[in-house]
Amino acid sequence: MDRKTFILTGDLKKVMWETSWPAIAAIVLYGINNFLDAIFVGYLVNTQALAAVGMAYPLSQIVLGFGRLVGTGAGAAVSIWIGKNESNKLYNLFGSFNFLCIFFSLICTVPAYIFANELMAMMGAKGNLQTIAVEYFRTTLIGTIFWIYGLALNMLIRAEGKMKTAAVMIAVGLIIDIILKPIFISTLGMGVSGAAWATNCGMIIYSLLGIFYYAKGKSSFKTNWKSLSFHPEIGKRILKLGLPEMILSIMGVIQSIIIFNAIARYGTENDISFFTVLNRFFLFLLTPLFGLMRGLQPVVGINFGAGNYVRAGKFLKTYIVAGIAILFPFFFVALVFPQQLIDLMLPGYSVTQHQILDFRLFFSVLPLLPITVLALSYYPAVNDSKKASFLVFLRQIILYIPLMLILPYYFGVKSIYWGSALIEVTVGTITFIILKKGVAKSQTIAA
Repeated sequence: MDRKTFILTGDLKKVMWETSWPAIAAIVLYGINNFLDAIFVGYLVNTQALAAVGMAYPLSQIVLGFGRLVGTGAGAAVSIWIGKNESNKLYNLFGSFNFLCIFFSLICTVPAYIFANELMAMMGAKGNLQTIAVEYFRTTLIGTIFWIYGLALNMLIRAEGKMKTAAVMIAVGLIIDIILKPIFISTLGMGVSGAAWATNCGMIIYSLLGIFYYAKGKSSFKTNWKSLSFHPEIGKRILKLGLPEMILSIMGVIQSIIIFNAIARYGTENDISFFTVLNRFFLFLLTPLFGLMRGLQPVVGINFGAGNYVRAGKFLKTYIVAGIAILFPFFFVALVFPQQLIDLMLPGYSVTQHQILDFRLFFSVLPLLPITVLALSYYPAVNDSKKASFLVFLRQIILYIPLMLILPYYFGVKSIYWGSALIEVTVGTITFIILKKGVAKSQTIAA
């Protein structure tokens, strides 16, 4: 049975397992890599370097935001076109795909490299902290084309439902990154730039594996992988379906700028280090959910393209339940053993009881997040990117940015943690209501 037939007719739970576990494994490895990045820098350099990397890291994620824009948009389109058997669009996809990857690499790298000092100052970095942050950031920018192209190619492979193939490529790149980090940082004495160079090397291998896949004709559809011919219709479709991911990435950076500035203004350098490792650990715990998110997109997209609207809705429910089940143990450990986790991430750090409370509040919303995160994958997959954009706009523009500007002024650093929890509860509740109405409507139309 080929992947398309399996996704269209196979048992829901079996399809979810087959399409999700490789993505979960790969993204967990990616989360471990981010986590180890902080651990290596904290142990092999110092806590100031850790704070600097923490302040530079969100801006470096803009690069991956462009990769997600192209990869999510093209991937959602590919899944729908596979379901509809639109071979002509699939063949012409790469002209627009390649053009957009190169274009975004240029507009992202050049200005960011030139204005790196100003960008780090905007994040709240000063003095030696700013110098270290700029060094790390500029090094990551050198690998921009590979960050964008490698990620976007991998998301295309996932869109075919070939999660194992995509996961192996991610794993190879990340293992190389993990092996090289301590060598570059400590053995070669490169410091924080060594951590960035290790990641760049991993992304180069990651990109080459994706290129090899399409060059050798291993994809499930015929395509002109070398083309740079931009097709306006296909290009617009990619940008439309990928826009919510890009908005989320940009707003996430703005959110980080506001938070780090608030901590720098109302807290201390130790508060910055505490939030850096806490945020990295939070993202690490979400990696299984991001894996489910990537697995859901091709499954829903291919079924939607084939007109199986009810089945697409059933898959959404199945994935949400699975997401809650996967996150609950992490949620339990984070709430019961916060002291031990903080000691592991910040050796020698003297944590206060108030920070333990902040830790617990920050992680208390984990069981709600499958609803919000999977909705952001579901809507582009059913060609309804407007709802995904609305949810991102609601969370970031309407709630997060205003509250994070106001709350720390009146309540100090602690409000970042309980304010974030309050926002996630609000967004999760609204998302659940919208999803419930939308899925019920699609089932009525199908009937």
